[in-house]
Amino acid sequence: MLEELDLALKMPREEYQRRMPKLRQRLMELETACWKSGIASIFVFEGWDAAGKGSCISHLTRQLDPRGFRLHMIDPPSDEEEHLPWLWRFWIRIPAYGQIAIFDRSWYAHVLECRVEQSSPRKEWKRAYREILEFERSLADDGYLIRKFFLHISKKEQKRRFHALESDKLTRWKVQPEDWERHRKYGKYRRAIEDMLERTQSEWAPWVLVEATDRHWTRVKVLETIIDTLQTALRDRAALRPARAQAV
Repeated sequence: MLEELDLALKMPREEYQRRMPKLRQRLMELETACWKSGIASIFVFEGWDAAGKGSCISHLTRQLDPRGFRLHMIDPPSDEEEHLPWLWRFWIRIPAYGQIAIFDRSWYAHVLECRVEQSSPRKEWKRAYREILEFERSLADDGYLIRKFFLHISKKEQKRRFHALESDKLTRWKVQPEDWERHRKYGKYRRAIEDMLERTQSEWAPWVLVEATDRHWTRVKVLETIIDTLQTALRDRAALRPARAQAV
């Protein structure tokens, strides 16, 4: 799946500056409309270290009403969470009807790290895939919108970004030894990611693969996808109302 992406895609700065204000304004309008209609949505951000997930999310939420969304930055499980079913900490972060939940990393870190770092038996991370599909299907059956973004960059681009971050004393903290360790295992992680995307692609919770070399391209593609998702949900909800009224 990842090999199909053209990582050379770019968007001129002038076009980006022209399009982004309109996209942000439209997203803000849709947030309000979904709140009034009781439409809940979940947007998951996965991707390589330094692929720009945090920056993309920051631009996504810049003009949103903070009462209408929740941002969840997922860290490794706490000692308490280690003793609970592993999906529990995500169930408790599911948004109320009408709200948006944004996950900066998610339940997918579990299957990737278990597999590549061999921290769990093979049968455990394979079972986790089934549990993820059931989890997402349960949410979709309850009316939740789910879109999962994977931000893709090459190993060479990741290395360049790590060095750029480390060269600035204000940002060097963002690159930790474990980041370089995952970079050295880029090939292993890529194979695990390809398998993850294939196993968990579904009609109700599809993956959106994003070419993330150029940040302008990345941000516009993500916003346009979210806007299209919310607009479609609102149209579908509006189309159901006359049918329900006739049935009554």
